[in-house]
Amino acid sequence: MSTAALDPQSPEQAREAIERFRADYARVRQQISKVIVGHEEVVDGVLSCLFCNGHVLLEGVPGLGKTLLIRTLARALSLSFSRVQFTPDLMPADIVGTTIVREVDRVGGAVGREFSFQPGPVFAQIVLADEINRATPKTQSALLEAMAERSVTIGGAGGGTHQLPRPFLVMATQNPLEQEGTYPLPEAQLDRFFFKLVVGYSSRDELSEILNRTTSGVETSVEPVLSAEDIMAYQRLIQRAAIAPHIQDYAVRLVLSTHPKGMRSSGDFATPMVSRFVRVGASPRAAQAVVLAAKCRALRDGRPSVSIDDLKIAAVPAMRHRLILNFESEAEGVSADQVIENIIATLPVGA
Repeated sequence: MSTAALDPQSPEQAREAIERFRADYARVRQQISKVIVGHEEVVDGVLSCLFCNGHVLLEGVPGLGKTLLIRTLARALSLSFSRVQFTPDLMPADIVGTTIVREVDRVGGAVGREFSFQPGPVFAQIVLADEINRATPKTQSALLEAMAERSVTIGGAGGGTHQLPRPFLVMATQNPLEQEGTYPLPEAQLDRFFFKLVVGYSSRDELSEILNRTTSGVETSVEPVLSAEDIMAYQRLIQRAAIAPHIQDYAVRLVLSTHPKGMRSSGDFATPMVSRFVRVGASPRAAQAVVLAAKCRALRDGRPSVSIDDLKIAAVPAMRHRLILNFESEAEGVSADQVIENIIATLPVGA
């Protein structure tokens, strides 16, 4: 089936396109499982970001396989890949590129000079921003335009706006803020991540399987199974998935429920827990992420339309990094996850 068949014009074509998406999703997941043991929810979250044209932030202590997961995904896709190790001395030009002066041959054998843009590692289809919160805020902000606009603007002579390749996916790893040498990401940059996924420790059986795979001298081969054209076609397919008006309204109310009274919000949907512990609620990007992730989950399961449960499952990873909690939440030990779970538990399905 060609990518043109993923633009269905009839119910029969829609069913065929959904079935193809299910099969290809499973193929990518199967390649990842050759290397990554467990972490099923994290893998599904990363794949949701890929197929929803979003970026993903993975948080966890060092050594849990965050970077390995991203490298494995890159190997399972026929996409260009680059890795940037974020350190305190990293500069914005080390990421986006810079303008250089080079010599050029001119008519008559003369040698001249001209400004030329030298692209940085961000000019790849998959960019691994490793330990992103170990760089300074100035360097972190170099990704803002790239993540939102899929372009890079360079000032000065020889500058201009340069488009990034498509599809474009930033997968960043982050160490917990309690660790030494970390800088909190700016709210504007956090908002540009589709999902924030928390990577936990492996179980007893999973750790045993990790040892079997990594200490026995067995080499694992990961094969590329999807092209850039396939991925972009699936991104369009997911956007066209059906969602009933009352279900979309539930997603709207999920996001509005994170807004406490004040800050240009009436707080009509805020729960008592939100009013007490949240300073700033989720942005419209959160609503977009919840709906698109729910559509991806529906199609992955072979369903042509979104359910309320799809929205509930997407809510926590889509909104946990977009809530700004107040000092009282820190004193009480209340997390953004707990606030969102409280909203899900108390928000009625009907208006």
